[in-house]
Amino acid sequence: MKFETPQVNIYVENLEISRRFYERIGFKVTFTAEIHGKPVHHEMVLDGFTLGIATRESAREEHGLSPGKNSGCEIVLWTENTDEAVHFLLEGGATILSEPHNFLDGRLRVGWVSDPDENPIQVVSKIVQK
Repeated sequence: MKFETPQVNIYVENLEISRRFYERIGFKVTFTAEIHGKPVHHEMVLDGFTLGIATRESAREEHGLSPGKNSGCEIVLWTENTDEAVHFLLEGGATILSEPHNFLDGRLRVGWVSDPDENPIQVVSKIVQK
C-alpha cells in the first residue's frame, strides 16, 4: 500500500473569513469543493504545503463528524522575522497565544497566534548567530 500527497485539514466556522486569513499569509486556493453551489472546502498551497479548510457544518452534515475547537495540532510557519510576522498576523485577525521569545538557547525565535477559528499557528525563525 502506498500513501501520497499528505495535507492537513482544519475545520472552520466561516470559510470566507478563513480563506482571506490564509491568503493574506500567502496561501493560494488550488481547489474548491461546493455542495449545492456553496463552497464548503478549499485546498490552499504555500511553498509546497497543502492546507485544507472545511466548514464544520459540512463535516457534520456530509460526513457525520463532530469537529470541535482545535487543541491537538498546530500549523507551523517559518519566517525571517518572527516578531514582524506575528504582528502581521495579528493585523489580519489572529489572536496572540504566546508572545515572541527566544528558544533553544537562542537559536530560534518563536511565537504563537490563533487563526479566526482558534487553530494555533506557531511562527518561528532562526536567529543568526554573530
